[in-house]
Amino acid sequence: MEDNVEEDFHSRDIGIKDDIDMTSAEEEIQNVDYETNVSEVDQVTANWIPMEHNLHEEPCTGDTGIKDDIDMTSEEMLNLDHETKVSEEDVVTAVRGSKPEIDMAPQTDQNVDDIYVWPWMGIVVNLPIELKDGKYVGSSGSKLKHEFTKQGFNPVRVRPLWNRDCYSGTAIVEFKKDWNGFYNAISFDKYFEADRLGKIDWRARKDHGSQIYGWVAQYDDYHDQGIIGENLRKFGDLKTVSGIEIEDERKTNTLMSDLSNVIEEKDKNIEEMKCKVEETSSALYKEIGEKEKLVDAYNEEIRKMQTETQIHLKKILLDHEKRRSDLESQREEIELHARKLEKRHAQSESERRKLIEEQEEISRKNNALQMATMAQKKADANVMRVVETHKLAKENLHKRIINLEKELEAKQAIELEIEQLRGSLKVMNLIGSEEDVDAQTKIKLMADKLEEKEGELQYLNETQVALIAKERESNDELVNARKELIEAFEEMSCEADVGIKKMGDLDIKPFQAACKRKHHDEVADDKAVKLCSLWDKHIRNPKWHPYKTVIINRENKEVIDPEDKKLKYLKNEFGNEVYDAVATALLELNEYNASGRYPVKQLWNFKEDRRATVKEGAMFILDKWKKKKQK
Repeated sequence: MEDNVEEDFHSRDIGIKDDIDMTSAEEEIQNVDYETNVSEVDQVTANWIPMEHNLHEEPCTGDTGIKDDIDMTSEEMLNLDHETKVSEEDVVTAVRGSKPEIDMAPQTDQNVDDIYVWPWMGIVVNLPIELKDGKYVGSSGSKLKHEFTKQGFNPVRVRPLWNRDCYSGTAIVEFKKDWNGFYNAISFDKYFEADRLGKIDWRARKDHGSQIYGWVAQYDDYHDQGIIGENLRKFGDLKTVSGIEIEDERKTNTLMSDLSNVIEEKDKNIEEMKCKVEETSSALYKEIGEKEKLVDAYNEEIRKMQTETQIHLKKILLDHEKRRSDLESQREEIELHARKLEKRHAQSESERRKLIEEQEEISRKNNALQMATMAQKKADANVMRVVETHKLAKENLHKRIINLEKELEAKQAIELEIEQLRGSLKVMNLIGSEEDVDAQTKIKLMADKLEEKEGELQYLNETQVALIAKERESNDELVNARKELIEAFEEMSCEADVGIKKMGDLDIKPFQAACKRKHHDEVADDKAVKLCSLWDKHIRNPKWHPYKTVIINRENKEVIDPEDKKLKYLKNEFGNEVYDAVATALLELNEYNASGRYPVKQLWNFKEDRRATVKEGAMFILDKWKKKKQK
């Protein structure tokens, strides 16, 4: 049976898309003996190819106003008697020998031939029926769809219609909702009409034979009281071509208006983002330029210091060798003099005692000289070790600072590039659409590049952390060198420009002067010692916090609170000198040992009243050593 359907389609050697052009389609529509003109259909058929409006929204019943002009109510349309039983002997006769019952409603003022069922549908009748397993069956919907697709009609679906349990020999052909679907539906109608197998032929003939008839579903089919009309009313609605065009135009205008607003808003956002990117780039370039100037100045200062240090070390080594030679000459002279004294040992007793005394004196001098030489060697070793440690630490610190600066510059450059990539990526995302293949490719490449740059930034951050850790190690080495210098200075008791100062230690002199003003000289010193000891306990008490925070040069800094009760009493009772001594000790403790609140030793430049550098300490020891060698 399915083979018969296929042969029936292939027996018609008619190619719709090749043999029926737009003009012939219009002429055939005009030649049909309809009661109304087809001007609206002509307009659509002449323009259906370029018009590709997408009518995906399901129609709402009553939107076109067609049903308001029809006298028949929905209850009258659906008032069908579906309980009628059809015998097996009458099925073939009902399908092949007679046309479906059509209850034509009275025509209104509107031209009903311009009214179509939407979504576009076609009707196929007189399909082959065969008895199989005691049941009348026909071709499946997929088979019919395949045949119609081969003919070029491109249906969306074909729904065979059944009367209860038997096949009716009719089917509904559904087309797309757009204008291409309308074109296929009209072509479908003309295809059958060209072979005189259309709606008019179906109704005019009594003997339909085995040919298949078909036409496009319109107003009268929609109001058919049989299974065809029931199915059309269930899945479709009535609309005119002009009504659909008006609705399309309205939707298009609305869409264009919305798209214009969206594009305008996106353009505004893009301009704002460009301004922000330019501002950020300008600020970063400016900061990088200032950083480069600071780095150049710092590098120049480091080079000068290194040159001066090398020259000074060479002078120290030359002077050290000269002093060593002088000590050796003095030792030889003493030994020569000792031998001469031994030769005169046989002289008188007085001379002998004198010789013994001279020998003892020489021995003492020799021992003192040896001790001085040993001490000098020890001091030389300590100084050279400190100088070498300081030099290595300086070099390592300089190298790490340079590496950090390079890493920082690379990091800033990558951050700038990442910000620019992010801005560009956002702009591309706003401008590009999903259908723009080139834009999507550029967006993907930019996203990959952004991911790569973020990976580089993470690597630079890790490297920077490692360099900072090494810098801390160098700082620890400098701290150790400072400790060794402090230990070396503790062995020296002489007063000099550079030495050891106990930070936070009270100066007793202001207390002595204040007590002498209040007491006799006999008891003033004892009173001063007791008063100084009392205030030393006060400043070491961590519970006492005579400070306040002020803003200096945009930075928070702790200073002495002059309104503290204890300090006000001290100032009023003993004067400004004692108050200044206590305030100085409190500030030193807060700066150098705020957590412990006890005095700590620091290398101090007494001449400039500031903390001495490691270089100044080493230079002072070397100068002192030179002076000793000259003596």
